[in-house]
Amino acid sequence: MSESVPTSISSFAHRRARADSTTSFTYYDEDRDSEEGVEEEAIAEEYGDIEEFDGYAEEGDDLEEGERRSISRRRKSSGYSRSSPGAPLLRRRSASSTDTGDGWRGGRISQKIYILTEDLTIVVAGFKTSVIGFTVYVTLCTITLGLAWLLFRWLPRWKVRIVGTPTPLGECDWVVIENQWGEFAVLSIGNQSYGRSLSTVFGDLEKAGHRDYDEDDDPVIKQLRSLDYRYIRFCYHPLKDKFVLANTWKDPAWTDIRALRQGLDSEERDYRELVFGKNLIDIEEKSVGQLLVDEAFHPFYVFQIASLLLWSLDQYYYYAACIFIISVVSITTTLVETKATMKRLRDVSRFECDVRVLRNGFWRYVESGELVPGDVYEVTDPNLTQIPCDSLLLSGDCIVNESMLTGESVPVSKTPIIDEALELLNLSASSIHPEVARHLLFCGTKVIRARRPHDDGDDEAAALAMVIRTGFNTTKGALVRSMLFPKPSGFKFYRDSFRYISVMAGIAMVGFVASFINFIHLGLEWHLIVVRALDLITIVVPPALPATLTIGTNFALSRLKGKQIFCISPQRVNVGGKLDVICFDKTGTLTEDGLDVLGVRVAQLPANRFSDILSDSRDVLPGASYERDPTVDYGANKAILYTMATCHSLRLIDNELLGDPLDVKMFQFTGWNFEEGEQKSGGGDDEEHHTLSPSVARPPHGMEYDIDEDPNSTDRRPIELGVLKSFEFVSQLRRASVVVRQFGSPSGDVYVKGAPECMRDICRPESFPTDYEDLLAYYTHRGFRVIACATKAIPKLSWVKVQKMKREEAESGLNFIGFIIFENKLKSRTTDVIDELGRAGIRKVMCTGDNILTAISVARECNLIDKTAHCFVPHFVEGDSRTALARLSWESVDNPIFQLDENTLKPLPPPAEYDASLPYDISNLRNYSMAVSGDVFRWIIDFASEKVLREMLVYGQVFARMSPDEKHELVEKLQSIDYCCGFCGDGANDCGALKAADVGISLSEAEASVAAPFTSRVFDISCVPEVIREGRAALVTSFSCFKYMSLYSAIQFTSVSFLYASASNLGDFQFLFIDLLLILPIAIFMGWSGAYPILSRKRPTASLVSRKVLTPLLGQIAICILIQFIGFEYVQRQPWYTPPVLDKDKSNSHNSENTTLFLVSCYQYILSAVVLSVGPPFRQSMAQNLPFVVAMVVTLLIATYMLLDPAKWLYELMELTYMSMDFKFFILVLAAGGFVCSYGSEKYLLPRLARLIGKIEVWVNPKWKKKRKIYKVIQEDLRI
Repeated sequence: MSESVPTSISSFAHRRARADSTTSFTYYDEDRDSEEGVEEEAIAEEYGDIEEFDGYAEEGDDLEEGERRSISRRRKSSGYSRSSPGAPLLRRRSASSTDTGDGWRGGRISQKIYILTEDLTIVVAGFKTSVIGFTVYVTLCTITLGLAWLLFRWLPRWKVRIVGTPTPLGECDWVVIENQWGEFAVLSIGNQSYGRSLSTVFGDLEKAGHRDYDEDDDPVIKQLRSLDYRYIRFCYHPLKDKFVLANTWKDPAWTDIRALRQGLDSEERDYRELVFGKNLIDIEEKSVGQLLVDEAFHPFYVFQIASLLLWSLDQYYYYAACIFIISVVSITTTLVETKATMKRLRDVSRFECDVRVLRNGFWRYVESGELVPGDVYEVTDPNLTQIPCDSLLLSGDCIVNESMLTGESVPVSKTPIIDEALELLNLSASSIHPEVARHLLFCGTKVIRARRPHDDGDDEAAALAMVIRTGFNTTKGALVRSMLFPKPSGFKFYRDSFRYISVMAGIAMVGFVASFINFIHLGLEWHLIVVRALDLITIVVPPALPATLTIGTNFALSRLKGKQIFCISPQRVNVGGKLDVICFDKTGTLTEDGLDVLGVRVAQLPANRFSDILSDSRDVLPGASYERDPTVDYGANKAILYTMATCHSLRLIDNELLGDPLDVKMFQFTGWNFEEGEQKSGGGDDEEHHTLSPSVARPPHGMEYDIDEDPNSTDRRPIELGVLKSFEFVSQLRRASVVVRQFGSPSGDVYVKGAPECMRDICRPESFPTDYEDLLAYYTHRGFRVIACATKAIPKLSWVKVQKMKREEAESGLNFIGFIIFENKLKSRTTDVIDELGRAGIRKVMCTGDNILTAISVARECNLIDKTAHCFVPHFVEGDSRTALARLSWESVDNPIFQLDENTLKPLPPPAEYDASLPYDISNLRNYSMAVSGDVFRWIIDFASEKVLREMLVYGQVFARMSPDEKHELVEKLQSIDYCCGFCGDGANDCGALKAADVGISLSEAEASVAAPFTSRVFDISCVPEVIREGRAALVTSFSCFKYMSLYSAIQFTSVSFLYASASNLGDFQFLFIDLLLILPIAIFMGWSGAYPILSRKRPTASLVSRKVLTPLLGQIAICILIQFIGFEYVQRQPWYTPPVLDKDKSNSHNSENTTLFLVSCYQYILSAVVLSVGPPFRQSMAQNLPFVVAMVVTLLIATYMLLDPAKWLYELMELTYMSMDFKFFILVLAAGGFVCSYGSEKYLLPRLARLIGKIEVWVNPKWKKKRKIYKVIQEDLRI
């Protein structure tokens, strides 16, 4: 059965304390914080570590052992402001007695909190509503007809400044919460009558370390003040004067198992519900009205509404009506999609069922939503198919499937908690102790089987569990929160796009002022001046501009979906186009999920050597003596076969073996039968018969082993191996063991299997064959998984002796008996994909929990590292991973003569006597790599220099024996040296790394991979290049569309500006034709091009405001202005020229200048799309985009038709004027010439000009030189 620790626990409590955020918090008082740090440091010296037992995530708390810094540093980083330097840490006061006469002296007005499980830093600031301020606010909203309300909705900080008065947290009516991403929330404080003691909310941990805190000193909380932020509940601690997390509470009465079984009475349940809330993961589903308000009052749509009003005032009714319809459709579509998404998420997360619970001493059925911490309920209830909350198993046993949370579909066995494990339960710790995890039932896990305890008279023969966490405080709740509130993407493109829009808005304001002045000079009516000037803003910043950001992404998502790759975070698609390094899990990702038993190598005595590989169980131990080699002692063979038959954690569900795939394959190799133990009633005084009957392993029918029996005996006992006691696999020990007794035998045996590295510690040295290390190295170097086995006999084994036997006693003084060899094959697509990524210059890294030599072998087999180059592996020559002054030796895995300098990590010259003809000679040192184990990785992070750490990160290709937490940390460290990092795993143990990566790709079912932005239903790594290809295509498409929309605005701005000079303008239907028939289809079909099938070494730019983007864009704008200027000037010299007639009441669009600029600009809109449509190496060529080609041809034909010989109705509709045929051909030549100039400049001239400008900038000011990525600088330094 799979071990629960690396999945359920480490995957969700993977975070380490982060560095203090550099974000500037608006409502956080740094001065008071520094004063508080001094004060608390002094108190710490007097009382010791005063926050050692804090059960909440105050910043600086909840650090794992060995990660705590000095008291002084933690106090300064714990972050909050207090009234005065001399205020005592603990004080008694009521709200009414607080002295607020001197500003904020009554208590702290703000605090900084670091929420470890969310990796989130927040500042909480208290406020009360000012009567005067609120009056001012209402007045402003009234006199501005709601515009002030709209402005304050977009800028809530302004509203807080007007209506809020800073107030101590203990007295405030509402709080402002700001996180490190600048996200802002205003929340009301819940205030309920409570009247219970402090420990019922915060536990008894607060008493530790305070001399003046007596045992009876447990004050009553009259009013319970709480707030809910992102479904996390904080309760106000009146003595500490701050809000603390409510999900770390542990009842002081939970001291032993007997106390846990008592259940709750109704009164206590009601009080606990006040503190912890209902046991529901119930996502607030906004009403249609709320969604409509949120969407309609978004700045983008408000701008559209303002534009519609403006166009209506200017009598642009047709265009305004079309844009209105499009906006309504867009808002409606968004509402429907948002509503559907929230409903799906709500349906997945919300779960309710009837539960049989012990309440007031009686069993009764209640809804699972009514459960609170401390409730005892029945797990064996047939109606209970899913665990409704995080619970401790008290009796019976349970098998659950945790795939919904972890992606690991291996069933997990849970056993009743014992007093020793209960003492280790610490709900405020960053992770749950492994000894506790095996007894913990996580919310959301499916119950495969629950069995009653063995004693019928105990608890009505029901398996019982006690609730410890409910609702959003559970593991499932934390996972749902991560889906609702993903970490904001820091991708540069999105930031730059809004900066660019701001710049365009500035240009629009300049145009507004210029046209305003010009219209006054011309003497137009005021209403026309205002409308025309405002209209210019809608041209420069077109309402459709922000929507173009999503065109490429939406098409990419659609194509990915067709390839069975699904995405829950669309903004990550563009990020996929910038990946520099991909980290791969090994098992289940690069290699097949299942391991097959290659065979067994038995340690034979007295020869003291290994047998040949035995690939069949009949070869391991032949059934009859005449089939055996008389020169071989088969004692070890029997022991290793019995180990394979009994040393596992398999369970039998509906005649199907469930458990760890490795255990299943191992047991199937034996061909034996397995019968799981059943409950039996006590029936006598012998203790042995009062207990669970053991699980039994039997050989296949007809197979008899007479190795231990007298061949002349007629009393042949059937072989039945009963497992009397199991010591499950523990990751720290890396082994598992069982105590077994054969039916009818007075003696027993201990069988152990585990990692070969741990056998030296528990086996007798003389039991190891002389070629132990050589054979182990042989198999691990070739990528095989090796499990070592050991045994010892225990004479006169009684049941009492078994129950008293400790693990240390069972796993000592053993005899090594052999190796079980497993083979793990590469998936069919692995090597091809790794080669493809290599050709694209994308770094590949393996990150696995497997043996380092096995990992290196697999990496070489799939070309992740060069087969001919040196791979250096570090090991400790002094100390270990916990020793600060430890020393490492970096040796080549193929030839220890070759080593790296431990300080520079550069290859050392080989000794003079080295034979250069041997493989892996000095010529291969230029292309070396490193393989690092988890313990060395931990030591380098904790104790090595920053230089060594960074060099290891750049050259490390294989990271083995990595825990889930270390995988997560590796991703963060790679990101710290400017890598854009992706992670691909199968979901098991990888949740932390998948969430931390810039792009996480999970190879698992949708529900099991909610922690990853991408999920592939094709279970191999072929999805990785697909995501990169589509990411690059989406990024380039977004740039192209954005540049096109910018150029469209510039073209239209130029046309209108020229016309405004004479109080003219484009006609209503001319605007309609341009915006709806030209721009809309062209902008959409531009993004239709698929991704280029070959990954290029070149990467697309991600900066919208870089020289590489802005120089060509400005160049294109200049060319378009020049072309229009030529047409504008030349038409005025024509004999048939129709000048504009000045009308002070309305614009005149019936003139030659209007017709010329309209027709010239139509060609510019169409042909600019051709110029800006990017093809290889990131997208397919324009010719392969059939809808785009059709759109180009059709729009060009329509434009040419309107130019050369339009129908009368079209001529009048578009308000065109007469032009000679020669001038019409001149317009064609002018448009073609402009296209040639634009295309040539885009491809050849402007990119060179951008590079030249860059060189000039660096020459003028060297500080302007582009900052290189850190990892590239390190690569150059290490280059030989």
